[in-house]
Amino acid sequence: MTLPATPPPGIALFDMDGTLLAWDCQLLFRHHVLRAEPLRRFSVPLFLLFLPFAKLLGTENMKRVFHCFLWKMPPSRLAELSREFAETLQPSIYAELKAELAEHRSAGHLTILSSASPECYAAEVGRLLGFDISLGTVLENHRLFPDLINHKGANKVTRLKELLPLSYFNNGVLIHSHGYTDSTADLPMLAICNTATVVNPKAQLTALAQENGWPILRPERPWRSPVEKTWRVLALLLALGKNPAKLQGKACRRPPAEPKSSTDH
Repeated sequence: MTLPATPPPGIALFDMDGTLLAWDCQLLFRHHVLRAEPLRRFSVPLFLLFLPFAKLLGTENMKRVFHCFLWKMPPSRLAELSREFAETLQPSIYAELKAELAEHRSAGHLTILSSASPECYAAEVGRLLGFDISLGTVLENHRLFPDLINHKGANKVTRLKELLPLSYFNNGVLIHSHGYTDSTADLPMLAICNTATVVNPKAQLTALAQENGWPILRPERPWRSPVEKTWRVLALLLALGKNPAKLQGKACRRPPAEPKSSTDH
């Protein structure tokens, strides 16, 4: 989209994974794709093979290994699966965050979804939720381990500064801006916001929120204990079960046909 030079009345930046919904969407999308295309399960033992070397390889390289399940997937098929996936997520988006987004939209604010998840489906999630701009990690899946620049931490800020007009900033801070996140990984993004709201934060982010007077939202998550979360993560990683994430209303892609009445011919 072409952005006007005049700053909007407000700017809202939303993280996605753990913020708009409980789960890391990368796990959810992997499960979605492997259930749809079982031959791509070759990626499971390959990822497990590299897992012991995670610290040595670093986050970005492990993300490349993780996404090997997308190897040589045709763009049209990736787009189709991304649209399907984004639709299945909608009922599981936190109602509290939908309400916050609706308030920003009704006030005429520029709304930006800024996620570390792949942009192929982050853009679809953002479209369905009505975001003005949706940004994520761009993957080039021609190689087994796709090329990417992880859209996380300071990289989110770099991309925003490349995308948004200079007039939207005042001394490096976005004018009339509000950031939403669940993670300290987004502290660089929050540093360019006037204020923030944190979602189900851990101890460090909770302390920062209390220190800065940021609101804290604690929507209910679909697990009752860390143990339950762990086995659900493993099921997602291994593509086991139809709905280990307990997504709400995960259903068919199109509504069933309505039964014909007796007057129909």
